[in-house]
Amino acid sequence: MSRMNALLNLNDFEAAAKSRLPSPLFAYVSGAVEDGQSEASNRRSFSSYAFKPRFLVDISQRDMSVELFGETYKMPVGIAPMGISALTSYRGDVVMASGAKSAGAPCIMSGSSLIRLEEVMEAAPTTWFQAYLPGEEAQIDALIERISRAKVKTLVLTVDTPVAANRENNVRAGFSTPLRPSASLAWQGITHPRWLCSTFLRTIVKHGMPHFENNYATRGAPIMSRNVLRDFSDRGHLSWSHVQKIRSRWKGTMVIKGILHAQDAIKAKEVGFDGLIVSNHGGRQLDGSIAPLLALPEIVDAVGDMTVMLDSGIRRGSDVLKAVALGAKAVFIGRPFNYAACVGGEEGVSHAFKLIQEEVSRNMGMLGVTKLSSLNAECLSRS
Repeated sequence: MSRMNALLNLNDFEAAAKSRLPSPLFAYVSGAVEDGQSEASNRRSFSSYAFKPRFLVDISQRDMSVELFGETYKMPVGIAPMGISALTSYRGDVVMASGAKSAGAPCIMSGSSLIRLEEVMEAAPTTWFQAYLPGEEAQIDALIERISRAKVKTLVLTVDTPVAANRENNVRAGFSTPLRPSASLAWQGITHPRWLCSTFLRTIVKHGMPHFENNYATRGAPIMSRNVLRDFSDRGHLSWSHVQKIRSRWKGTMVIKGILHAQDAIKAKEVGFDGLIVSNHGGRQLDGSIAPLLALPEIVDAVGDMTVMLDSGIRRGSDVLKAVALGAKAVFIGRPFNYAACVGGEEGVSHAFKLIQEEVSRNMGMLGVTKLSSLNAECLSRS
């Protein structure tokens, strides 16, 4: 763990990953959309609240465990879904799912992943799977059937991608999916030898060219090609009726991700979702959308006892506790765990979980709180 000891918080993983990754890949992970207003707002929103700690409370025993859909986790923190993680770290999806399993934390695997869902589920059977709905009903039915056969227990439907986002930073950095072979891309590989040898070439030798494996029931486009195009079919026609049909077919737990409006939250509850994740996709979809933390209280009030979770912008244990105090049952963190896997593989993921777990526990002690259920809005003040 010596190389991990210099990484003292989740933010530290970003600089370490930046030095390791080719510029186009780092730009893809780190970047937001258009002017980055939503991404900045996500972080700023946590500063909108200040703690009101209580003292002279016996906090010698603190419990940060949480139950989600019948499963007990050691902490209210999990890994958010992130696409192409197996290109930023070797077998990234397996590494993060296995790291979360060892930490006693939930992990959501992305539908835009490069390792087959079945392989990840074999390594970490409690992993949740996030699906993007394909554009045709026959494709939706086939994908749901495949997910069921893989023995996924918790299906997460992400609904905030009706059209492709305007990620100008990807264009400027030379990132695309599939990646286009070029002299510039080759130079990026040569000048980042650790990534080239330990991630890309190692993957090619052991597993062949990575493909998008889980957007559909069948294999998708390769991650690198001069002339193959990835299918970005417009999902603009998809509606609640499609979701209702999936809910009627899916027998397991079902979560909707990307909710920012109370009326959509109420509709999700009426349709029969077991939970929802308040999210603006980490600031990667609609620029200028409300920060999830600011939308959270109204949504929690609207859906009552429904399980409400949150992602986007969380970096500290204090962020976790603010979200829990405002009604989130758990939170999910994306980019820092991607960086952690890039820097240290499963060891890096484990270290990241250790850091955030220690921060949550330490801050609970300083707040005078011994269990998460004691947190509520009275612990906070709008600053």
